[in-house]
Amino acid sequence: MAEKREARNIGLNVTPPSESCTDPKCPFHGTLPVRGQVLTGTVVSTKMHNTVSVEREFMHFVKKFERYEKRTSTYHAHCPPCMKITVGDRVRIAECRPLSKTVSFVTVEKLV
Repeated sequence: MAEKREARNIGLNVTPPSESCTDPKCPFHGTLPVRGQVLTGTVVSTKMHNTVSVEREFMHFVKKFERYEKRTSTYHAHCPPCMKITVGDRVRIAECRPLSKTVSFVTVEKLV
């Protein structure tokens, strides 16, 4: 059985996961630094290995009609095994270095 690793401070005001992991790309138990944007969204897919798709909804102003319209963006984020995340969960993701062709974010918190 693996020893319990202490979660390190990543510089954000988030609660670290209660479980431990040995993933080197985990911001809490590995060596991955986070920087840049911090976004919140809803998980729409967990079909990729250690990766989730997060959809973020926002309002965009259309100057011609002087109204707002809803828009959505989908981000791929690395999900460490210490975070138990399923479809429909609200999560907070933080920008990090590029981990693959489409993944430049990492999941840092599961929101209630």
